Amino acid sequence: MKPGPVMNAGTLRFMLAAALCFLMISSQGSGKAAATVPEPEGFRLNQYRSDVPATLKGARTVSSDEAKTLHDAHQTLFIDVLPRPPKPSNLPKGTVWRDMRRDSISGSFWLPNVGYGRLHATVAAYFKAQLARLTGGDRSKAVLFFCLERCWMSWNAAKRALEYGYTNVIWYSEGSDGWTAAGHALERIEPEK
Repeated sequence: MKPGPVMNAGTLRFMLAAALCFLMISSQGSGKAAATVPEPEGFRLNQYRSDVPATLKGARTVSSDEAKTLHDAHQTLFIDVLPRPPKPSNLPKGTVWRDMRRDSISGSFWLPNVGYGRLHATVAAYFKAQLARLTGGDRSKAVLFFCLERCWMSWNAAKRALEYGYTNVIWYSEGSDGWTAAGHALERIEPEK
């Protein structure tokens, strides 16, 4: 038998690098990260628009289909926690300020800015008061939290509701993005006051 061609070190490195790239790409599937995101011990404090965990300890997580079923049953409060920048107090006289508009899941309640990792005392008081009002003080009422896809705000808000003693907390991580991707309509909503 004749010996095969001898590979030089450069060719071997190239082939190994190509094989490694192929393995990395194929392990990622359809653009999703290969590794899962672990739940942090506390609240997420930064990079709120990034990959989120698949779970929230103490809460139930739902898909878009499950969220739609809950929505249609009218037994679950849908709480949208998308942040909304407040009007700056130091705007020059005559400056036109337009509040951010929100198209969300119909019948949902918008509690902006309650999903940050750290809440100012007034925002925390607002969140507690709104949850109490919307649930009629019933901490066993089913409450579903959402925001956008890949948004830690809803994870933080759901975790905080658990800390407040709510026992039927649901997290919809796909949020309004997943809702529309599933073919469901949105409607304009205003923040709860």
